[in-house]
Amino acid sequence: MHRASHGTRYRPRVLACLLWLGLACGLLDAPARAVPSFAEQTGQPCAACHVGAFGPQLKPFGREFKLYGYTSTEGKPWRPPVAMTIQTSFTHTQDAQPGGAARWFAPNNNFALDQSSLYYAGRIDKSTGGFIEMEYDGIARQLQIGNVDVRHIKEFTLFGVDAVGGLTLNDNPTVQDLWNSTPAWGFPYNASALAPQPVAATLIDGGLGQRVAGLGLYSLWGDLLYTEVTAYRGLGRDVLNATGIVPVTGAPGIDGFVPYWRLAVQKDYDRHFFEIGTYGLHANIFPGGDTSAGTPDTYTDTAADLNYQFIVNPKSVISDMLSVHGTIVHEAQSLGSSSQVLGTNNFNRLDTMRIDASYSFSATVTPTIQYFRTSGTPDAAAYAVPGGRPNTAGVIAEIAYVPWGKPDSPVQFFNMRVAAQYVAYTEFNGSAHLASGNNALYLSLWCALHF
Repeated sequence: MHRASHGTRYRPRVLACLLWLGLACGLLDAPARAVPSFAEQTGQPCAACHVGAFGPQLKPFGREFKLYGYTSTEGKPWRPPVAMTIQTSFTHTQDAQPGGAARWFAPNNNFALDQSSLYYAGRIDKSTGGFIEMEYDGIARQLQIGNVDVRHIKEFTLFGVDAVGGLTLNDNPTVQDLWNSTPAWGFPYNASALAPQPVAATLIDGGLGQRVAGLGLYSLWGDLLYTEVTAYRGLGRDVLNATGIVPVTGAPGIDGFVPYWRLAVQKDYDRHFFEIGTYGLHANIFPGGDTSAGTPDTYTDTAADLNYQFIVNPKSVISDMLSVHGTIVHEAQSLGSSSQVLGTNNFNRLDTMRIDASYSFSATVTPTIQYFRTSGTPDAAAYAVPGGRPNTAGVIAEIAYVPWGKPDSPVQFFNMRVAAQYVAYTEFNGSAHLASGNNALYLSLWCALHF
């Protein structure tokens, strides 16, 4: 672990790189997009698909584009849909972190290259398309596979009502979802990897991302009822090593299939859009792949979600827009293996709730606020914190600025997002008294470019 003085020594260089990158972003003569290859393919600016002119939060047009397998071209000729993004940041925590925020980083006030990603994002043929990400994790300094969602679609009629459906092949439960209330694309859309993190999270909240592969069947009937069922299998250690998902020593051993389900009802009333639904999964896992206990741990996550969007002027892609997302996840844990090997409780519960609201001004300035809370059964063996209480709660406030991504933007095939985010805890890992020491300020610059 590097000492704080090392972080101090390199900080001016990293700051200079951040400033240079921002200057380069501003000078490129190039319309702006979130994953710009999508916009290049459709001929639409980022603001047509994304709230605030930058992803991942979707408007109705963006949800339809994803539903139809990323295949819409609006008559434009095909070109390789390759794009890249770069995320850089500064993180300050209220209290310094003894030993450093992470390997190669100081206890506090860290500049970082968070992530750089290369995407194939768009049409493969007239009925097949995909979102395939290869990323470099600048915190772990590791090249790895990222989110993958490949779709094959077909339009049909059921009971005299038009419908669309298809297959999804993906590597992260909820990455295929159309709404931004489920974990993979939920707020915050980027966050610091150098700030303290709560000890507990439900399995569906990213616990299986890039460690599984799943094939699913989905449909939207009458622009009203969305259904999906996907079956996942855990990836072997050789595959995880090959895709850069490390460390794999002690990685969970997923026993059999992991079923995932999704059911949602949506309705569009002129300027108002509503969605309410449920989703979840069931998984059997041997911690660390150790099958000696004979009985795996069982996790059943059951969730509900809602979305509301209000578009002030539906005829304008840069209209002001209010968005509200919410989700509740209940996880029932039957810890047959962990109770024998690690001494945990036989049964635990874990509950997570998040609700956020944002208002986008002219698809340029977007403030967002979120309340979040996780609570569960105290278990000293499962959660290595005083009292074994996994309870964490707080508020995230963020303001984002996106200068381009609109029809009249002076740059094409390029976009950038500058954001300031503050995380304030009222409880952290079961402690209210020490919670505020984990508060974090996160400043980020996120650039996207289409080749």
